[in-house]
Amino acid sequence: MPSDAVLVVGGAGYIGSQTCKALRAAGLAPVTFDNLSTGHRDFVKWGPLVEGDIRDHGALAAAMRRHGVAAVLHFAACAYVGESVTNPEKYYDNNVTGSLSLLKAMRAVGCSKLVFSSTCAVYGEPDAMPIRETTPTNPINPYGASKLMVERILADYRTAYGLNPFCLRYFNACGADLDGEIGELRDPETHLIPRAIMAIQGYIDDFQVFGGDFDTPDGTAIRDYIHVADLADAHVAAVQRLLAGDSGTICNLGTGRGYSVKEVLAAIAAESDEPAPRVEGPRRAGDPARLVADASFAAARLGFATKHSDLATIARTAWAWHRKAHPKRDARG
Repeated sequence: MPSDAVLVVGGAGYIGSQTCKALRAAGLAPVTFDNLSTGHRDFVKWGPLVEGDIRDHGALAAAMRRHGVAAVLHFAACAYVGESVTNPEKYYDNNVTGSLSLLKAMRAVGCSKLVFSSTCAVYGEPDAMPIRETTPTNPINPYGASKLMVERILADYRTAYGLNPFCLRYFNACGADLDGEIGELRDPETHLIPRAIMAIQGYIDDFQVFGGDFDTPDGTAIRDYIHVADLADAHVAAVQRLLAGDSGTICNLGTGRGYSVKEVLAAIAAESDEPAPRVEGPRRAGDPARLVADASFAAARLGFATKHSDLATIARTAWAWHRKAHPKRDARG
């Protein structure tokens, strides 16, 4: 009888844990493998937790054998762009060496089905919008470079060893679980939406909008925001395709439309009934004016369509999660 168990490496994190919930709802049995360096033990709610490091291929293989996994989802990565510039060794060690360790374990147990969490950072600063899977890849930081290296490794493993990988290139993951069970919880927090909410709540006092002079309608940068619940559903679709015999491919995961920073802040203000922070700072080096996906290929290959990525739902779920996780306090501390 085919196994319904899937190993979710990095399943205690923001996107991994949401995907575990979606896998369970789809009738699959997620097994989380995580070292809890950035993940959260209390986010592991929909299956067992195996504590271990992705660079320990023996522990990975043992977990796969013990649970009889049929496929692997790989979320385990260091993911701070700025840190990757100042400490690239950490990123190549964890993201690339760790992925090689996982692949070694998969080969040892005869598992060939993998869904890899990649990123739109592999594209760098593209010349044309929207971004298609055929857009040239030219990452401008070690984080994006490390993810592209893994994609190349997976392509070589496909040819040499019969690996079947889906590489899912995310755009801006955002929002929180629709039931309020899990959400964005990082230290330090670098993403726009949680930082804006934390500023409203009085937890940070250094919020800035990076640049107000972009060539966009309101001067602020435009990004493609995709709700974490939609990302989770896309992973479930990819796993189900692999289990049904699909050989995998590369897909963008976005919505096909962008929102500006000012539009995002306005949605948060409307949801919270609080004025959103609007302190304007300088542009960050390498920040393009627009990054928007062409999402048509994922729709065709995975049958994937976003359901929760409208800006109102993103703001509502994020605000609800943060109110629950971090009640508002006086901005003076």
